[in-house]
Amino acid sequence: MSFRKDFYWGGATCANQLEGAWQEGGKGIACPDLCTGGNVSVHKRITPELEKETFYPSHDAVDHYHRYKEDIALFAEMGFKMYRFSIAWTRIFPNGDDEKPNEEGLKFYENIIDECLKYNIEPLVTISHYEVPFNLTKKWNSWVDRRTIDCYLNYCEAIFKRYKGKVKYWLTFNEINSATTKMGAFLNQGILNEIKTMDFHDQVDIPNHRFQGLHHMFVASALATKMAHEISSDYQIGCMQIFIPYYSLTCNPEDELATLQESQITNWFCGDVQCRGKYPSYVWRYFKKNNIEININDEDLEILENGTADFYTFSYYMSSCQTADPTIESGKGNLLGGVPNPNLKASDWGWQIDPIGLRIALNEIYDRYQLPIYVVENGLGAYDEISEDGKIHDEYRIDYLRKHIEQMEEATEDGVDLRGYTTWGCIDIVSASTGELAKRYGFIFVERYDDGTGDFSRHRKDSFYWYKKVIETNGVELESLLK
Repeated sequence: MSFRKDFYWGGATCANQLEGAWQEGGKGIACPDLCTGGNVSVHKRITPELEKETFYPSHDAVDHYHRYKEDIALFAEMGFKMYRFSIAWTRIFPNGDDEKPNEEGLKFYENIIDECLKYNIEPLVTISHYEVPFNLTKKWNSWVDRRTIDCYLNYCEAIFKRYKGKVKYWLTFNEINSATTKMGAFLNQGILNEIKTMDFHDQVDIPNHRFQGLHHMFVASALATKMAHEISSDYQIGCMQIFIPYYSLTCNPEDELATLQESQITNWFCGDVQCRGKYPSYVWRYFKKNNIEININDEDLEILENGTADFYTFSYYMSSCQTADPTIESGKGNLLGGVPNPNLKASDWGWQIDPIGLRIALNEIYDRYQLPIYVVENGLGAYDEISEDGKIHDEYRIDYLRKHIEQMEEATEDGVDLRGYTTWGCIDIVSASTGELAKRYGFIFVERYDDGTGDFSRHRKDSFYWYKKVIETNGVELESLLK
C-alpha cells in the first residue's frame, strides 16, 4: 500500500497559539488574547479586561513572529510538502471593522508565504482559526450579528487579492462545527454572553446565539468561496471540521439512536451545509426540541447552495461513545463529551486513542461527500522533557502517529481520495483547550514553559527525524528509527 505520488505531507499551526507579538505590527486585540494560561488543574479563564501580573500565553506564545524563518527552515528540513497556518484577522484588520487593511500585517504573512515557497512548501491558509477581533465581540457580540459577515468578507477580499498567485488552498473557518457545542461560543465565534465563574468552560450558554452565529458563518463562508473563485480560478476553498466517530456504548437500540443523533449534529450538520449547500432535514427537529429559533431568509439559502466547498478537511484526535443511560457520567476526557470507551487507552489529558477511528471517519466522510479529503490536524499532546543526553525521546508520539498513518493507508486502499496530512502542532505551541505549553504536540521542542520562563530555543525531537523519513519514503517507512 502507498499514498499518491503527489501526497501533501506537512504540519499545521494556528496564529494565536504560535506567533506571540500580540501588540506588534499594528495587531489588534483578539479573543484568545483575553484567555489566561493554565495547567492540568487550572484551566484557562476569560478576562474581558486584561489583568496585571496574569499570564496570557498568546501574548508571547512561542515567538514565531520573530523566528518564522528559522521555523520554516526546520519544516523544510523535515521535507514538508504543505504547511497549514492561519492568518490572524487582527493583524489585517485590528478592530475587525476597519476601513483599510493594515499593511504591516499583510506584509508579515506575505513574508511567511514567500518563505514557504522558497522551499517548495505549499501554503494551506486558514482564514479564521479561533480568532475573532474582540472589538466585534464588544460592539455586537461578534457572529450573533449579521454585520460580522461584511467584516469577514472585507478581510477575505484583502488577503485573496494580496496573495493571488502565491496561495492556492484556503480554509474559511477552523473546526466550524465546534459552534454546535457550548465550548465553541467564545473560542470559535467570539460570542461572550456572560461568565459564571470566569472559567473558560463555564459560560452562560444561549444556543440561539450560537446557532444564529453559525448560520452567519455559513453565509460568510459561501460568499467567501464565491468571491475567491471570482478573484482567481486557481483558488480552492475548503471547509474544516472536528470529526469524532461515535460508537454506541451498548447494542441497546436507545444507545444506537442517541449515537445517531449526536453524530448528526456534531459531525454532519456543518459538513452537509458547506458541502451539499443546504440545511439537512434532521436539524429542524433538533432546533424544535431545543427551542432554537434563528433568522434565515431565502437569499441566504440560495447563497449556501451556490457556495459549496471544493474539498473537505478535518481534525482527528479521538472517537467517543454515546449512551442514553443518564446514570453513566458523561464528558470524561474526550473533547466533546460522550462516555469513556472501555476498549481504548487514553493520552495524558484523557483523550482516548483510536487509530482505527480515523479509517472509519475517512470512509464515512468520503462516502457522503465524494470530495478530496485532507487530514489537517492529528497529533498527541504529551509531556516532553529534555533528557540528560540533551535529546527529546518521544517514542510515544512516533507510535501514535505511525498507527494513524497506517489507518490512512488502509483508507486509501478502501478508495478514499485522501490528498494530504498535516500533523497538529508540528512545533510546540500553546494548547487551545487548556492554555498550556506543557501539553506538547510538536516534532520541535520549544523551551517555553507555563510559568513564563524559557528562551524560546528550538530542539529537534526523535520524532523530527522519524517524520523526515516518513516523508522521504512517502509513508512506506513508518517504523521507529530507534528499533
